[in-house]
Amino acid sequence: MKTEKTLTENIIRITMTIRKEFPELMKFLNEMPETIPDQKSPEINDKILEEYFNSLKELLVNYAPNHSSFLNNFNTTHK
Repeated sequence: MKTEKTLTENIIRITMTIRKEFPELMKFLNEMPETIPDQKSPEINDKILEEYFNSLKELLVNYAPNHSSFLNNFNTTHK
């Protein structure tokens, strides 16, 4: 499992990529279950961060299947 620092960096990079390359997806980020905690003070740990990163990555994979050059670049730089 990746460290919290690495996961946070990856989340920032993928979010910035979505914002720059696919701004139409920004509206979905606030609707993701991982971003809507069911507690007042949710615990943030490596597992939660990894799940969130994977959900962002899945959003791109599902949205951009015709953008193979983008996805290949993403997959090699954000593992």
